[in-house]
Amino acid sequence: MGTVINADKDPDEGVRTWSLCWQAAVGRSFCADPMLADRIRSRLIGAHQRSGRVLLDYVLLPDEIHLIARIRADDSVGGVARAFGNVVSRWVREVQPVRSPVLAGPYRAVILDSDEALRREVRMLAWRPVCRKLCVTPTHHSHGALRVALGLSPSRGFDARPLLGHFGDSVQSARAELRTWLSKRPSEQDWRAWELTRGLELATGCIGPQTIVAKSVGSAAATLIAAGGSYGIDGALELLGIWVLAKIQVSSVLDLHAKSSALAVRGRALVACLAVTHRLCSASSVARHFHRAKATLSEQMSACRGRPADRLILATPLHRILEESAALRTSSGIHAHRSSGPGWR
Repeated sequence: MGTVINADKDPDEGVRTWSLCWQAAVGRSFCADPMLADRIRSRLIGAHQRSGRVLLDYVLLPDEIHLIARIRADDSVGGVARAFGNVVSRWVREVQPVRSPVLAGPYRAVILDSDEALRREVRMLAWRPVCRKLCVTPTHHSHGALRVALGLSPSRGFDARPLLGHFGDSVQSARAELRTWLSKRPSEQDWRAWELTRGLELATGCIGPQTIVAKSVGSAAATLIAAGGSYGIDGALELLGIWVLAKIQVSSVLDLHAKSSALAVRGRALVACLAVTHRLCSASSVARHFHRAKATLSEQMSACRGRPADRLILATPLHRILEESAALRTSSGIHAHRSSGPGWR
């Protein structure tokens, strides 16, 4: 019989679970020296050895640091993240004494609002070293909590019981469940959405015939962009177009870019409404995507919001849109990606 885990799987309302990450600037490395990596690991653990903080998981890569932690609501997550980032930046400069930024930008923090969200994050962190081609299997990466949680490496100060508590009631059963949970490798679409949400990759598009821009996006937009097949906004707009057309017509192929029929006008307006609702891009960006005037498209969007049938379409949950779009592309062989044409801003 395995050791019983006394982990608080349902913390009180005053505690939140966060996923935080830092990205190194070009030319910088958090693992430039073996001692540096050990110092950063010790700092991660030490920063959470105080009342109200629990370090659940972490992974250290040459150009990324990720952690999952429970932090009291009255304990500033920003303060924790900035203090850690400042110390790490100073240590990296000591090892790499060049005058350039250490971090690629501010830290990113995402609330994990359910046990399922936490478990998904654990899977992503476990497979991240494999995704970055640092090892061939999650358990081979030495700079992380996974090997400790599975009993493959000594703890060296890291308490894996809070993490294991989300997978079982005893160490033995939790480790078995954790191995099973991690056996499924995240898909390319999973990675795109995860990277976009955490600012590790930026959504890209065009604001003119030659100017390419990039921006950070929220989780809904990131999910749409990832489902579109790339990191570009155009693919997400094409995906929405395919889904909208399936809702407003049954037969015949309709090109929303080329046609000027009433059905095409309605389709473009619905795509624009969905893009704005899910913060994918602005109405003017959608107008450029379809080679249309923004003022005209805005009028058509208003008309859509006034039609009962269109309001029902616009009220469809995002997960339904994604599921139905995937089914449409599978059945018809259509790929929601368009490499040319104006984009967004």
